[in-house]
Amino acid sequence: MKILITGALGHIGSKLIHSIKPGEFEEVRLIDNMLTQRYASLFNLPKGVNYRFFENNILKADLDVLLVGVDCVIHLAAITDAAGSFNRRDEIEKVNHDGTKRVAEACIETNTKLLFPSTTSVYGSQSKQVDETCPIEELQPQSPYAEYKLKSEQMLQEMGRNQRLQFVTCRFGTIFGTSIGMRFHTAVNKFCWQAVMGQPLTVWKTAMDQKRPYLGVKDAVNAIKFIIEQELFDGEIYNIVSSNYTVRDIVDAIQESIPTLKVELVDSEIMNQLSYEVMTAKIERLKFSTNNLIGDSISETIDLLKNTNLK
Repeated sequence: MKILITGALGHIGSKLIHSIKPGEFEEVRLIDNMLTQRYASLFNLPKGVNYRFFENNILKADLDVLLVGVDCVIHLAAITDAAGSFNRRDEIEKVNHDGTKRVAEACIETNTKLLFPSTTSVYGSQSKQVDETCPIEELQPQSPYAEYKLKSEQMLQEMGRNQRLQFVTCRFGTIFGTSIGMRFHTAVNKFCWQAVMGQPLTVWKTAMDQKRPYLGVKDAVNAIKFIIEQELFDGEIYNIVSSNYTVRDIVDAIQESIPTLKVELVDSEIMNQLSYEVMTAKIERLKFSTNNLIGDSISETIDLLKNTNLK
Protein backbone atom coordinates (compact mmCIF):
# COMPACT_ATOMS: atom_id res chain seq x y z
CA MET A 1 0.00 0.00 0.00
CA LYS A 2 1.16 3.52 -0.86
CA ILE A 3 0.12 6.40 1.40
CA LEU A 4 0.41 10.16 1.19
CA ILE A 5 0.50 12.37 4.28
CA THR A 6 -0.24 16.08 4.02
CA GLY A 7 1.10 18.29 6.79
CA ALA A 8 3.55 15.46 7.36
CA LEU A 9 6.03 17.38 9.53
CA GLY A 10 3.59 18.64 12.17
CA HIS A 11 2.77 17.40 15.66
CA ILE A 12 0.87 14.27 14.60
CA GLY A 13 2.56 13.85 11.23
CA SER A 14 6.10 13.78 12.60
CA LYS A 15 5.11 11.16 15.18
CA LEU A 16 3.44 9.10 12.46
CA ILE A 17 6.27 9.16 9.94
CA HIS A 18 8.83 8.20 12.60
CA SER A 19 6.66 5.27 13.72
CA ILE A 20 6.58 3.57 10.33
CA LYS A 21 8.47 0.28 10.08
CA PRO A 22 10.16 -1.23 7.02
CA GLY A 23 7.63 -3.19 4.99
CA GLU A 24 4.63 -1.51 6.61
CA PHE A 25 3.91 0.53 3.47
CA GLU A 26 5.25 0.20 -0.05
CA GLU A 27 5.78 3.96 -0.28
CA VAL A 28 5.22 6.95 2.03
CA ARG A 29 4.82 10.30 0.29
CA LEU A 30 5.14 13.37 2.48
CA ILE A 31 3.81 16.84 1.69
CA ASP A 32 4.49 19.93 3.80
CA ASN A 33 4.73 23.59 2.84
CA MET A 34 7.54 24.16 5.40
CA LEU A 35 5.81 27.33 6.59
CA THR A 36 6.70 26.47 10.19
CA GLN A 37 10.17 25.30 9.15
CA ARG A 38 10.02 22.00 11.02
CA TYR A 39 12.95 20.55 9.07
CA ALA A 40 13.97 18.49 12.09
CA SER A 41 10.90 16.29 11.56
CA LEU A 42 12.81 14.78 8.63
CA PHE A 43 15.90 13.98 10.71
CA ASN A 44 16.69 10.28 11.28
CA LEU A 45 13.64 8.83 9.58
CA PRO A 46 13.53 5.04 9.96
CA LYS A 47 15.82 3.24 7.54
CA GLY A 48 14.31 0.81 5.10
CA VAL A 49 11.15 2.85 4.53
CA ASN A 50 10.54 4.26 1.05
CA TYR A 51 9.89 7.96 1.82
CA ARG A 52 9.42 10.67 -0.80
CA PHE A 53 9.20 14.25 0.45
CA PHE A 54 7.54 17.07 -1.51
CA GLU A 55 7.77 20.68 -0.35
CA ASN A 56 4.44 21.93 -1.57
CA ASN A 57 1.21 23.68 -0.63
CA ILE A 58 -2.07 21.77 -0.86
CA LEU A 59 -3.72 24.93 -2.22
CA LYS A 60 -1.36 25.02 -5.20
CA ALA A 61 0.07 21.53 -5.68
CA ASP A 62 -0.92 19.36 -8.63
CA LEU A 63 -2.58 16.81 -6.36
CA ASP A 64 -3.81 14.60 -9.19
CA VAL A 65 -0.17 13.95 -10.09
CA LEU A 66 1.02 13.52 -6.49
CA LEU A 67 -1.76 10.99 -5.82
CA VAL A 68 -1.03 8.73 -8.79
CA GLY A 69 -0.73 5.19 -7.44
CA VAL A 70 -1.56 6.27 -3.87
CA ASP A 71 -4.07 4.13 -1.97
CA CYS A 72 -4.76 6.43 0.98
CA VAL A 73 -4.32 10.09 1.90
CA ILE A 74 -3.91 11.07 5.55
CA HIS A 75 -4.89 14.72 5.44
CA LEU A 76 -3.15 16.37 8.39
CA ALA A 77 -2.42 19.72 6.72
CA ALA A 78 -4.30 22.44 8.61
CA ILE A 79 -3.96 25.52 10.76
CA THR A 80 -4.67 24.04 14.19
CA ASP A 81 -4.46 26.99 16.60
CA ALA A 82 -8.09 27.29 17.71
CA ALA A 83 -7.52 30.23 20.05
CA GLY A 84 -5.61 32.13 17.36
CA SER A 85 -8.13 31.34 14.62
CA PHE A 86 -10.42 34.28 15.45
CA ASN A 87 -8.00 36.71 13.83
CA ARG A 88 -7.37 34.40 10.86
CA ARG A 89 -10.87 33.41 9.77
CA ASP A 90 -10.28 33.91 6.03
CA GLU A 91 -7.00 31.99 6.18
CA ILE A 92 -8.62 29.18 8.19
CA GLU A 93 -11.38 28.89 5.60
CA LYS A 94 -8.90 28.79 2.73
CA VAL A 95 -6.44 26.29 4.23
CA ASN A 96 -8.65 24.08 6.39
CA HIS A 97 -11.81 24.02 4.27
CA ASP A 98 -10.84 24.87 0.70
CA GLY A 99 -7.62 22.88 1.05
CA THR A 100 -9.59 19.85 2.22
CA LYS A 101 -11.91 20.25 -0.76
CA ARG A 102 -8.94 20.19 -3.17
CA VAL A 103 -7.56 17.06 -1.52
CA ALA A 104 -10.96 15.35 -1.59
CA GLU A 105 -11.51 16.21 -5.25
CA ALA A 106 -8.11 14.75 -6.11
CA CYS A 107 -8.99 11.60 -4.15
CA ILE A 108 -12.18 11.23 -6.20
CA GLU A 109 -10.29 11.77 -9.44
CA THR A 110 -7.61 9.19 -8.56
CA ASN A 111 -9.88 6.75 -6.68
CA THR A 112 -7.90 7.28 -3.48
CA LYS A 113 -9.23 6.80 0.04
CA LEU A 114 -9.17 9.75 2.45
CA LEU A 115 -8.66 9.90 6.22
CA PHE A 116 -9.83 13.28 7.51
CA PRO A 117 -8.96 14.34 11.07
CA SER A 118 -11.67 16.63 12.41
CA THR A 119 -11.92 17.73 16.03
CA THR A 120 -14.06 17.05 19.09
CA SER A 121 -14.21 20.85 19.37
CA VAL A 122 -17.18 20.72 16.99
CA TYR A 123 -19.28 19.61 19.98
CA GLY A 124 -18.68 22.79 21.95
CA SER A 125 -19.99 23.07 25.49
CA GLN A 126 -22.43 20.26 26.30
CA SER A 127 -24.39 19.48 29.45
CA LYS A 128 -24.15 15.71 28.99
CA GLN A 129 -21.89 13.10 27.44
CA VAL A 130 -21.96 13.23 23.65
CA ASP A 131 -21.14 10.81 20.86
CA GLU A 132 -21.19 10.79 17.07
CA THR A 133 -25.01 10.71 17.01
CA CYS A 134 -25.20 14.27 18.40
CA PRO A 135 -27.56 16.12 15.97
CA ILE A 136 -26.01 18.78 13.78
CA GLU A 137 -28.23 21.44 15.31
CA GLU A 138 -26.82 20.66 18.77
CA LEU A 139 -23.17 21.00 17.75
CA GLN A 140 -21.64 24.24 19.00
CA PRO A 141 -18.22 24.96 17.47
CA GLN A 142 -16.72 27.83 19.45
CA SER A 143 -13.95 28.97 17.10
CA PRO A 144 -13.37 29.44 13.36
CA TYR A 145 -11.06 26.42 13.55
CA ALA A 146 -13.86 24.16 14.83
CA GLU A 147 -16.43 25.81 12.59
CA TYR A 148 -14.53 25.04 9.39
CA LYS A 149 -13.70 21.53 10.54
CA LEU A 150 -17.45 20.95 10.88
CA LYS A 151 -18.13 22.49 7.47
CA SER A 152 -15.46 20.20 6.01
CA GLU A 153 -17.13 17.19 7.63
CA GLN A 154 -20.43 18.12 5.98
CA MET A 155 -18.74 18.75 2.63
CA LEU A 156 -17.07 15.32 2.67
CA GLN A 157 -20.35 13.61 3.54
CA GLU A 158 -21.96 15.28 0.55
CA MET A 159 -19.06 14.27 -1.70
CA GLY A 160 -19.39 10.74 -0.39
CA ARG A 161 -23.06 10.63 -1.30
CA ASN A 162 -22.85 12.38 -4.65
CA GLN A 163 -19.35 11.66 -5.94
CA ARG A 164 -18.51 8.35 -4.26
CA LEU A 165 -15.65 9.72 -2.19
CA GLN A 166 -14.23 6.95 0.00
CA PHE A 167 -13.39 8.56 3.33
CA VAL A 168 -13.57 8.42 7.10
CA THR A 169 -13.77 11.30 9.58
CA CYS A 170 -11.98 11.14 12.93
CA ARG A 171 -12.92 13.64 15.59
CA PHE A 172 -9.65 13.91 17.48
CA GLY A 173 -9.51 15.18 21.05
CA THR A 174 -7.06 17.95 21.95
CA ILE A 175 -3.61 16.54 21.23
CA PHE A 176 -0.99 16.08 23.93
CA GLY A 177 2.37 14.34 24.06
CA THR A 178 5.78 14.71 22.49
CA SER A 179 6.92 14.55 18.89
CA ILE A 180 9.72 16.15 16.90
CA GLY A 181 7.24 18.47 15.20
CA MET A 182 5.20 19.34 18.29
CA ARG A 183 3.95 22.81 19.12
CA PHE A 184 2.92 24.27 22.44
CA HIS A 185 -0.31 26.14 21.71
CA THR A 186 -2.61 23.34 22.89
CA ALA A 187 -3.62 23.19 26.54
CA VAL A 188 -1.55 20.38 28.03
CA ASN A 189 1.68 21.16 26.18
CA LYS A 190 1.32 24.88 26.88
CA PHE A 191 0.82 24.20 30.60
CA CYS A 192 3.92 22.00 30.64
CA TRP A 193 5.98 24.75 29.01
CA GLN A 194 4.73 27.41 31.42
CA ALA A 195 5.37 25.17 34.41
CA VAL A 196 8.95 24.40 33.40
CA MET A 197 9.58 28.10 32.75
CA GLY A 198 8.39 28.93 36.26
CA GLN A 199 5.31 30.73 34.99
CA PRO A 200 1.99 30.39 36.82
CA LEU A 201 -0.80 28.58 34.97
CA THR A 202 -3.65 30.99 34.31
CA VAL A 203 -7.02 29.25 34.69
CA TRP A 204 -10.52 30.68 34.57
CA LYS A 205 -11.63 30.28 38.19
CA THR A 206 -14.76 28.29 37.38
CA ALA A 207 -12.92 25.96 35.00
CA MET A 208 -10.84 23.75 37.30
CA ASP A 209 -13.37 20.94 37.28
CA GLN A 210 -14.62 21.33 33.74
CA LYS A 211 -13.96 18.27 31.63
CA ARG A 212 -12.72 18.04 28.04
CA PRO A 213 -11.60 15.28 25.65
CA TYR A 214 -7.86 14.78 25.07
CA LEU A 215 -5.92 12.54 22.72
CA GLY A 216 -2.33 11.39 23.16
CA VAL A 217 -0.31 11.72 19.98
CA LYS A 218 0.70 8.04 20.26
CA ASP A 219 -2.99 7.07 20.32
CA ALA A 220 -3.62 9.34 17.33
CA VAL A 221 -0.94 7.52 15.33
CA ASN A 222 -2.29 4.11 16.39
CA ALA A 223 -5.80 5.16 15.37
CA ILE A 224 -4.61 6.25 11.93
CA LYS A 225 -2.83 2.94 11.39
CA PHE A 226 -5.81 0.97 12.69
CA ILE A 227 -8.17 2.68 10.25
CA ILE A 228 -5.85 2.00 7.33
CA GLU A 229 -5.34 -1.64 8.33
CA GLN A 230 -9.08 -2.19 8.76
CA GLU A 231 -9.87 -0.22 5.56
CA LEU A 232 -12.40 1.72 7.59
CA PHE A 233 -13.32 4.20 4.88
CA ASP A 234 -17.05 3.90 5.40
CA GLY A 235 -18.04 7.57 5.36
CA GLU A 236 -18.66 7.47 9.11
CA ILE A 237 -17.51 9.74 11.94
CA TYR A 238 -15.51 8.30 14.83
CA ASN A 239 -14.53 10.00 18.06
CA ILE A 240 -10.88 9.29 18.86
CA VAL A 241 -10.09 10.25 22.46
CA SER A 242 -7.62 8.90 25.02
CA SER A 243 -9.73 10.16 27.91
CA ASN A 244 -11.77 13.08 29.22
CA TYR A 245 -9.84 15.11 31.80
CA THR A 246 -10.52 18.12 33.98
CA VAL A 247 -8.13 21.04 34.26
CA ARG A 248 -7.53 19.87 37.83
CA ASP A 249 -6.42 16.45 36.51
CA ILE A 250 -3.85 18.15 34.29
CA VAL A 251 -2.62 20.48 37.04
CA ASP A 252 -2.27 17.57 39.47
CA ALA A 253 -0.25 15.60 36.91
CA ILE A 254 2.10 18.53 36.32
CA GLN A 255 2.55 19.01 40.07
CA GLU A 256 3.80 15.43 40.30
CA SER A 257 6.86 16.61 38.36
CA ILE A 258 6.92 20.25 39.48
CA PRO A 259 5.66 20.52 43.09
CA THR A 260 6.32 24.28 43.11
CA LEU A 261 3.79 24.86 40.32
CA LYS A 262 1.60 27.92 40.82
CA VAL A 263 -1.92 28.36 39.50
CA GLU A 264 -3.60 31.74 39.13
CA LEU A 265 -7.40 31.74 39.02
CA VAL A 266 -8.76 34.63 36.97
CA ASP A 267 -12.22 36.11 36.44
CA SER A 268 -12.06 36.60 32.68
CA GLU A 269 -13.09 33.74 30.42
CA ILE A 270 -10.25 32.04 28.56
CA MET A 271 -10.60 30.40 25.16
CA ASN A 272 -11.15 26.62 25.23
CA GLN A 273 -12.29 26.47 28.85
CA LEU A 274 -15.42 24.63 27.76
CA SER A 275 -16.88 21.62 29.52
CA TYR A 276 -17.97 18.54 27.66
CA GLU A 277 -17.31 14.82 27.71
CA VAL A 278 -16.99 12.72 24.57
CA MET A 279 -17.80 9.01 24.32
CA THR A 280 -15.73 6.61 22.20
CA ALA A 281 -17.83 3.43 22.23
CA LYS A 282 -18.24 3.45 18.44
CA ILE A 283 -14.55 2.97 17.63
CA GLU A 284 -14.09 0.68 20.66
CA ARG A 285 -16.73 -1.72 19.28
CA LEU A 286 -14.31 -2.28 16.38
CA LYS A 287 -11.66 -3.43 18.89
CA PHE A 288 -9.61 -0.23 18.93
CA SER A 289 -8.45 0.95 22.33
CA THR A 290 -6.24 3.76 23.59
CA ASN A 291 -3.45 3.49 26.17
CA ASN A 292 -1.76 6.91 26.14
CA LEU A 293 -2.02 8.13 29.76
CA ILE A 294 -1.84 11.89 30.18
CA GLY A 295 0.30 11.65 33.32
CA ASP A 296 2.99 9.69 31.48
CA SER A 297 3.01 12.16 28.59
CA ILE A 298 3.19 15.16 30.90
CA SER A 299 6.11 13.58 32.75
CA GLU A 300 7.88 12.87 29.44
CA THR A 301 7.32 16.42 28.16
CA ILE A 302 8.60 18.01 31.35
CA ASP A 303 11.58 15.67 31.45
CA LEU A 304 12.60 16.78 27.95
CA LEU A 305 12.32 20.45 28.95
CA LYS A 306 13.46 20.52 32.55
CA ASN A 307 17.15 21.32 31.93
CA THR A 308 16.16 24.56 30.19
CA ASN A 309 15.30 26.31 33.44
CA LEU A 310 17.34 24.84 36.28
CA LYS A 311 17.38 26.97 39.44
